[in-house]
Amino acid sequence: MAVRKTTVSESAIDLTATGLLEEVKAAIYTILVGGQSYKIGSRSLTRADLAELRSLKAELEAEAAASDNDTGLLDNTFVAYFPGR
Repeated sequence: MAVRKTTVSESAIDLTATGLLEEVKAAIYTILVGGQSYKIGSRSLTRADLAELRSLKAELEAEAAASDNDTGLLDNTFVAYFPGR
């Protein structure tokens, strides 16, 4: 049986946070639609872990927002106000 190896040059992949975010979103969608894993006969396929992809998605969204903001100061920071009595 011949093994087929697929290679992708780095120039074919957008390595920015926004580009990687789109790839991660596509991977999450594929898992949600097609399942985490499946088996046909003696062959099986297991896709990336959904929890890890969601975590990576959150990190890339923060990175993309930071690069849009250009300051990086107080990224992913929330403020709560509790009025006195």
